[in-house]
Amino acid sequence: MVKHFYTFVFILLAGSVFGQEMTLEELKTKKQALEEKMAPVKAQLDPLMAEMGAIDAAISNLPGWYTGVSGIVGANFIGRNNWFAAGDNKNATSTTLSMSLNSFANLIQKKYFWRNAGSLSLGWQKLKIDDIAPDPDFTPIADVLNLNSLFGYNIAPKLAASALGEYRTSVIENFNNPGYLDIGVGVTYTPLKNMVFVFHPLNYNFIFAENGDQFTPSLGCKVVGDYNTKLTKGINWRSNLSGFFSYKNNDPALHNGTWTNWLSFTLWKGIGVGIEHGLRFSPQEKALLNIDGNFQNYYVVGLTYNI
Repeated sequence: MVKHFYTFVFILLAGSVFGQEMTLEELKTKKQALEEKMAPVKAQLDPLMAEMGAIDAAISNLPGWYTGVSGIVGANFIGRNNWFAAGDNKNATSTTLSMSLNSFANLIQKKYFWRNAGSLSLGWQKLKIDDIAPDPDFTPIADVLNLNSLFGYNIAPKLAASALGEYRTSVIENFNNPGYLDIGVGVTYTPLKNMVFVFHPLNYNFIFAENGDQFTPSLGCKVVGDYNTKLTKGINWRSNLSGFFSYKNNDPALHNGTWTNWLSFTLWKGIGVGIEHGLRFSPQEKALLNIDGNFQNYYVVGLTYNI
């Protein structure tokens, strides 16, 4: 009986000792021991990962077509019914729909390249207030179409003689009114595969509009910078800057430029969250529309899908 009693006391004491939480120093010691066990495995894995990276780099540098498509879809629905704090808008609904499509198709060869890209951003909003506007229509809040095609013939490892065509307009309203078409020649510098700089000192900026007297086309210099990268796993960023500097003296100035950024966070199997933001400078458009401030801008936020 005494033997069983001591056995029972030993079990209780052992359980109390092992059941206690480990101290910080004990946890650090255990972690260090696990890291030491993992070291031989990591030493074998690192060369394999480096070799896989080299193979991926070699594949990406092979001649041929490279294509990609990504998109953003957003929706926002807000409603109120007899909501006192909203004042005159106590009975109202707001609906916002948006979408953005971004694609590219690039042909890369040893002697030449042909880079094509297109982006489309559309957005609509409808605000229904029972006492003021019982049945409103959707109003466009984002409306941008941009297409560009760049051809280059390599004259050095990272430098090419090039020709560029770029077209920009609206789609929902005022299609090709105005529409901007840049056609020019010059050089393209490609320091990295995912970084392109275009400098075309001979470029003509055509402008299409129903009332052509409101817009002034001109000869000038076209500059384009485009960069896309993967910041970290699942986070992609693309930035595009397109500018035109007119050689013609005019009031308002005929210079214009657009800087667009895309940022996407992939969460699961190509699906994630994305942001697109566009910033535009155009004194000619500012004067015609009587816009406050020097810059126009738009943004789209929503779910994304990368193909």
